[in-house]
This record gives sequence, C-alpha cells and structure tokens, in this order.
Amino acid sequence: MTGPLVPFREIVLKVHSRCDLACDHCYIYEHADQSWRTRPKAISDQAISWTALRLAEHAKKHALPSVSVILHGGEPLLAGPARLRRVCEELTAALAPVTDLDLRIHTNGLQLSPRYLDLFDEYGVKVGISLDGDKAANDRHRRFADGRSSHPLVLRAVDLLHQDRYRHLDLGLLCTIDVANDPVAVYDALTALAPPRIDFLLPHATWEQPPPRPDGSPTAYAEWILAVFDRWNDRGRPVPVRLFASILSTLGGGPSLTESLGLAPTDLVVVETDGTLEQVDSLKSAYEGAAATGFDVFRNTLDEVAAHPGVRVRQLGLAGVGATCRRCPVVRSCGGGLYTHRYRADNGFDNPSVYCADLEALVRGIEDRTAATTAAPAVADPGALVAEQHDLTRVLLAELHSELDGRGGEPWAEAWERAGAVERCSDGLDEVLAHPYTRGWLLACLDALREERPGAADRAGELARYVAAAAVRGRVDVPVRIAHPGGPLHLPTLGTLGPLAAGATEVRAAGGGLVVRAAGGGELRVERPGEEAAGWRPVRRGPHGAALDDLDPYRDVFDAPVAGRLAPGDAAGWAGRLDDAWALLRDAVPEQAGEAAASLTVLTPVTGTGPSVGRHGYGALGLPLAADGPELARALLRGFRRAKLRALLDVTDLYALDGAWRHPAPWREEPVPVSELLAGAYERAGLPASGETGGDHAERALDLLENAAELTVSGKLLVTGLRKELCRSRERSGMLLQG
Repeated sequence: MTGPLVPFREIVLKVHSRCDLACDHCYIYEHADQSWRTRPKAISDQAISWTALRLAEHAKKHALPSVSVILHGGEPLLAGPARLRRVCEELTAALAPVTDLDLRIHTNGLQLSPRYLDLFDEYGVKVGISLDGDKAANDRHRRFADGRSSHPLVLRAVDLLHQDRYRHLDLGLLCTIDVANDPVAVYDALTALAPPRIDFLLPHATWEQPPPRPDGSPTAYAEWILAVFDRWNDRGRPVPVRLFASILSTLGGGPSLTESLGLAPTDLVVVETDGTLEQVDSLKSAYEGAAATGFDVFRNTLDEVAAHPGVRVRQLGLAGVGATCRRCPVVRSCGGGLYTHRYRADNGFDNPSVYCADLEALVRGIEDRTAATTAAPAVADPGALVAEQHDLTRVLLAELHSELDGRGGEPWAEAWERAGAVERCSDGLDEVLAHPYTRGWLLACLDALREERPGAADRAGELARYVAAAAVRGRVDVPVRIAHPGGPLHLPTLGTLGPLAAGATEVRAAGGGLVVRAAGGGELRVERPGEEAAGWRPVRRGPHGAALDDLDPYRDVFDAPVAGRLAPGDAAGWAGRLDDAWALLRDAVPEQAGEAAASLTVLTPVTGTGPSVGRHGYGALGLPLAADGPELARALLRGFRRAKLRALLDVTDLYALDGAWRHPAPWREEPVPVSELLAGAYERAGLPASGETGGDHAERALDLLENAAELTVSGKLLVTGLRKELCRSRERSGMLLQG
C-alpha cells in the first residue's frame, strides 16, 4: 500500500452490544458476522480508559484539530446514564488538553429521557435518531421482538429532543431505505418532524446477499431516492440531506461528504465493548470476521490499526477501487459505493458495488436535474465571466486591506478613504480595477505580505496611484497624495509622468486631464491624457480600443520578456499589424473575433514568438512584437483561448483536483492529467484547421473528456460547448489560420 497513513478522525465507540428492538434489517444481529454474541453487554471501565488514552495520543501525534466520537451499539442508551457519564468524563478529560472533542450518540430513541438529555447537554453530546419514515414504513423493520410497533416511542423521543432546552443537541434523523415503502410518504413524514438533517442509508447488502428488488428493476433504489430528491428539490430543499449534499458536492468538484460515496480516504475506526479495534462496522454484512484487525486498545495504538491492509485499501482513492470503477465517469461521486457492498465470496471486494446500476443512475439523475442551475454562468456567458473576474479583483483588494491590518499606516488609510470618495461619484475605480495588471499588483502585494518580505507595506501603499488614476478617469475633483519614491510615476490605464522627485506628490483631476504637484514644488498639467506631451507618456490605444500597454510596471508577468516603451514608429507599425490580424480573424472566425475584441482590453508587446498569458486579470495578452499580421492573428486567437480558460478556472471548478487519473492525449505520447487534456482541446477546438494537427486532435480529446470522471457539471457544459465550436470551425477549415 502506498501513500501516507491517514489518521483516524472519527471513532465509533460501542458502549453496549445488545438492543431493545429486533430490526430484521440490522447488520449487527441479522447478517453474516455474529461476533456480538461473544462480547460483553456493556463496555468496561478499563476499556473506556484505554480508549480515551489511545485516542488522545493519536490526536496529539497527528495534531488533529478535532475528533468525533460516536457512542453506538447495539442500543447505546442501554448502557445507562452512569456508564455513559463515565464515558463522557474519561473522553473529555483525556482529549480536552489535546484537541476539540465532538461527542455524538446514535440511538433508536426508545430509552431517551430527560435524565439522558441533561447528561448530554452537560457534555455537548449530539443525538441522532433512527427512524424509517411514517408508521407503516418504520414498522416494516423497526419492531420489538414481539412484533409491537416502535413508532410512537420514537416520535416521543423526537418531541423530547425538540424541547427548547434540548433542541441544540439534535443531530437529525437516520433512515434506512426500503423500496417497498412510498418514498414521498417517507420523506414527508421525516420532514414533518423538522429535523436539522436527514441521512438516507442504503440497506447493507453484498453480491452474496443482494438487496431486495420487488419489481426486479436494476435501478429500483435510484428511482426511490430520485423520487425523494424531486420532492426535496421541488419544496426548496428545506432540510440538509447528506446523500444529496455529497453528490452535489462531487459533481461540482468538491469532496464527498459520506463514507458511502466518493473517493475520500476512510478515517474511521470502531472500538467494541471488549476493547477490540475493528474496521468499519458495516463489514459485518460481508462475512464472519470481516471487520477484525487483531488489535485492541490495551495493547495497540491507533496508528497500528491505520496501517492495517484492510484500512489502507480504503484510503487509496481511485487506486482503491476496481478496474471497472476506475473507468466509470461517475466514480468521483459514487466512489465505487460503500466498500462492504462490493463483497463477493470468490474475489473479495475487487468488484463494483452491488448497487452499481443504482449509484450510476442516481448520480446521473441528480446531474441531469441540476446541471442548468449548478453550472457556472461564466462558462456560457462572456459577460458573466467578465463580471466574476471583476468581483475577484475586488475580493483581492479587500483581502489586501485585511492582511495589512493597519500596517499600511496613514498612506494606505488616506488612499482607502479617497477610493471610497471616488467610487461614490463615478465609475473610475471600477475602470481601474478592471485593468488586468491591477490584479498583478494586488497579487504581488499579498505575496510580499504573506512571505513577510521587506517593504511589503510600501508596495501596498501604491494604492494611491490606482486611486489617482480612478479620480482622473472619473473626473472626480479630489486631491490624491502619493508617497512617490522618485523616478517615473505611472498612473494605471493612463500613462507615465516624469521622472519626478521623491516625496509627497499630489494628483488631481482637472476637466478631462490632470494636474500634478511634485515634491519640492512645480506643477505639471496634462490637458489631454491620451496624447504625448512634455513629461507625459500616455498608454496608447490600438484597434478596437484595446490599450497597447508598454508602460505598466506590473505588466512583466508573462513567460516571455516584455518589450520596453516602443518608439512612435514601432508602435504605429505594431498597431497596424494588429489591425491586419483582427481583419483576418473577422473573416475566418467572426464569432470568436467579436468576443476576443470585447474581452482583450490590454495587449502588451513581448519579445517571444507566441502568445503569452501571465499572472494577471482577465483581458491582458502578451503578443510577439516581431510577428506579421497572419502570425499575430494566430497568436491572438490562441492567446485569447488560453486567457479565457485560465479566467474560467479562476472563478469556477471545471474539474476536480483530487484524482490520479491520466488520459491519452492525441498530441502527446504519454498520458496527461485532465487539466492538460482540457487545455489542449480548448485551444484546438476553436482553430479553423484540418488534418491530424487540428480538428481531429480536438475531436479525439473531446471524446475522452466526455467520459472523464474529474469533470464537474461546469466542465461538462464547457466540453459540450467546445463540441459545437469545433463543428463551426470545421465549416471554415482551410482558411488562413490553418495550423
């Protein structure tokens, strides 16, 4: 087994091994493993003490911020208040100096009383109650040994838990699914009790003992759960449902939220009433001894259990599931199902889940129902992408303000106040924040502060330059003081002054221009900021109004070195070649040309031979200074597509980052991660090309991406759009941009 040991963060502590119900679907008493018969009814003082000791040493060794202990059974309340108090006391005393303790109890509720709940209130023990729905559904399995209904007593327990003095202890309801029950009636009965959360659980089954399917449908459980999902979704999702939350999380690129789904490593261990340490309890459904480790709390550490092969195999993520599951597009969401449910006598657990068809239908069903509302708007709407990018820059500015925490002194405080004044009167601040290289400055400031570099606060003090530029753009007549270190003074989006002397420099809007009062006296007026003047070098404008920015000090963020200030003749020549390039694009790919022209607000000359995208906001692109019109056209299109994909990845998850998948790439000999496959397909799909180096490569990559398990809902929407783009580009194949 490879990979680091995963420490246990959740401990199931069996405080009593018997039960006061005779549920016929219980995996402890009714399934393959019957070890409960040989175990003591209640946990001993010695086992409690050693469990607390082992857990404390484990938490300390691995610096765990918190651990959860779930008091379980059998029926844990049969242990009685005195024994449960001893458990809570020992665990709290051992763990309080080391980590936060999250105590929980899972019960059928029959014995629940104020005496128990007062104890749980004292120690913060959260209470989860098992209830399978309405009376008819619950009584199908959860009955006393003599056949009596448990439903009224469970409802009494829920009512007691919902009293004001105990409501904060309510953990929610656990419901085991039976497809013979009406799913809507079950859901309505549970939600009528106003629980804080509901868990729906598949009944434990294996390939040796498959789950009942009364109508023979291979997806009966998926259909049942989807009926509940529809009811839940149509009613506005009034209560968290962990099963649904987990699937929605993984579809969006996030982690699984339950052991029964997803590829997250297991971090749970069971302590039996006799102190033996076992794997996850559900393994008792597989065969006698399936959960055993051979360890106990008296002789063994929890690290020894964590290194057990049976535990390690459930910590391997994708490598821990069978070959069939590894190839499945929904494996990130289902994770091959609960480990127990994969068991078959002839080959152990190297199988898909006995619920495989259900899990695939469930994941796809939820995805189909939610894709339109959960996919990021930025994927399909260029305007939404620009807006989200602007929001991201504002978030970074707020982060910088928070990180400084007063370290910026008076210069920062004054510039921050002036920014507010400008924003209240104009759109000038928005225009400056939308400049891509403003993002570069913010990131540089945050890096410097977090790495505690010398002069980090002084760099942040450059905010005044941005505020001054915003005031000029917005024609807001407020003086902005800049602590200028000397030399050229750049006003982002506008141009560069000077060189000026070091010291306090004031910039003020004046009509459509600006007035600068430099340190040591002297005044410089710039009447027309868009034109060259003595002491003033403007940011030039190119085709479609894009800034040809060869001045901004934060433009040097590309792979290729940036060019310096271009001489007027060179600048005019480059602008002319760019104009030719745009004309070629409008003829070859008019839709993309229109979007690129609207999105690329800043073009910067670089000394390389191809397009370059750097660490900046959306809208900037480095383009080769020496390229001719056709070369610039190819660079513009390729560069725009790279920039847009990077911008999308800034604001949404297109794929998950937690997998070990590798995919064959048509343009590479060795397999590549999904990020590279998507980037290659994204760039190629929009280029009008033919042959093996263009559209064919893109099409094969898209075929692979459509079955990639890592793609999120947003990523799949993007791939669908790329397929349409590829069709359009093929209609224009053979034109100038080929290759």
